Amino acid sequence: MLTIHGVTRSRASRIIWLCHEIGLPFRQNPVIQAYRLADPDAPDAPLNTHSDSFRKLSPAGSIPVIEDDGLVMSESYAINLYLARKHGAPFGPEDAEEDAGMMQWSFYAATAVEPDALTLLFLHDRGQQQNGEDQAIIANAAERLVRPLKVIDDQISRHGHLVKGRFTVADINMAETIRYAQSYAPLIEQFPAIRQWLDDAQARPAFQKMWQARLAESA
Repeated sequence: MLTIHGVTRSRASRIIWLCHEIGLPFRQNPVIQAYRLADPDAPDAPLNTHSDSFRKLSPAGSIPVIEDDGLVMSESYAINLYLARKHGAPFGPEDAEEDAGMMQWSFYAATAVEPDALTLLFLHDRGQQQNGEDQAIIANAAERLVRPLKVIDDQISRHGHLVKGRFTVADINMAETIRYAQSYAPLIEQFPAIRQWLDDAQARPAFQKMWQARLAESA
């Protein structure tokens, strides 16, 4: 059985969402991020990304990591592409052209969207008061996201989804990345196609199953 190492309040969320879409059973080992603990190296600390047993799987000390039929793999975008390719359509590729499209949009999420979207998540979404410097950082991150989100919005406007007009792993990888910026209304309201696409994606039963598990975890 597939094992996912990592709490759901991490990038493991996109893997868990995909598994629910596929109907793929998995075991979850809830490794928590070390930065969330006062002393991750304390003898009574929960299993975390500093734990020796986990570092044997992930020398980089980051989650998620999967074990699948002897394969140990990290990097959530790559994990999802691997699982989608292994299990095939409708969420994975039917041919090399679809495979290329799913890789293209996943890499675009990772490189063009995620860094600035995470800035909005950490500085805006968590509800803290921002000082002038943080407000400037938020505004700059949002401004940098306009160009890639316009590209994505155009693709969705014309095709409904990112690859071949159907919901695939590319949509999961992208939606879980844009979610980091979703609460920043001045940005997202500029892109009605993305907003509707996100609403539809997050209404899917597989997303809702993942999200309820995420909410049940300690914040």
